[in-house]
Amino acid sequence: MGSHPLPEPTTAAGREGLTALLERPGGAVVGLDFDGTLAEIVPDPDQARAHPGAVPALSRLAPLVRSIAVITGRPARIAVDYGGFAGVGELAGLVVLGAYGAERWDAADGGLTAPAPPPGVAAAKAELPAVLEAHGGGRGLWTEDKGRAFAVHTRRADDPHAAFERLRDPLHALAERHGLIVEPGRLVLELRPPGMDKGVALTEYLRATGAETVLYAGDDLGDLAAFAAVEKLREEGLRGVLVCSGSTEVTELAARADLVVDGPAGVVALLDSLATAADPA
Repeated sequence: MGSHPLPEPTTAAGREGLTALLERPGGAVVGLDFDGTLAEIVPDPDQARAHPGAVPALSRLAPLVRSIAVITGRPARIAVDYGGFAGVGELAGLVVLGAYGAERWDAADGGLTAPAPPPGVAAAKAELPAVLEAHGGGRGLWTEDKGRAFAVHTRRADDPHAAFERLRDPLHALAERHGLIVEPGRLVLELRPPGMDKGVALTEYLRATGAETVLYAGDDLGDLAAFAAVEKLREEGLRGVLVCSGSTEVTELAARADLVVDGPAGVVALLDSLATAADPA
């Protein structure tokens, strides 16, 4: 670890943000998506695990910065388990904001706060099989139960993109009937309650921690809200760096990023090189 050169952001705002972060790492919050950023995207979401270098890199970086926040649509406990974040002493400053910030797990004490799912989620979930059957059946589809949300993945269908497009309108209609919204992603359509997104979660956390700088890394459409939040906070004087965990599937995110890295392996290398550059020793 520690042998990776620190990449340079391609934008002036990104370079300014990185310089500020390295000058005062103790004032920085590092925000990270989970799937596609710390963990590879896999056909079966239950098999997703953090890159093997993620916990070692985070363990080097966490003591140097104000906090590390993993912000994910998954339930917080699932992200903790799949990430391997529990019981790692160096990660005491890490939090997991699950269900887009509705849930929170703190590494410092292992405490978890998770409100009950809203009733519309259960009602929509009960109606889902009939909706899928009416629009081509569930062959090759994977439904992921996230507690406060659920997601239909088409990555394993015979024609993943065609299945995604076929289900887009019916699932939007299902969501609307039950007071939910649809969050599209990389061959996945997620139904969840409105009012919470990664931008809201990140903004609230940055304000609560009194962050001076932020680096946020994501890979999917759900991360656009976090990117927009950092862009807005930069207008208010916060320094920030936006990192895209490079994917040809979500070009919009890459276009708005200050820095594009090569998937979870690139994110881990970036975290490791940040730890090296920020460590006064």
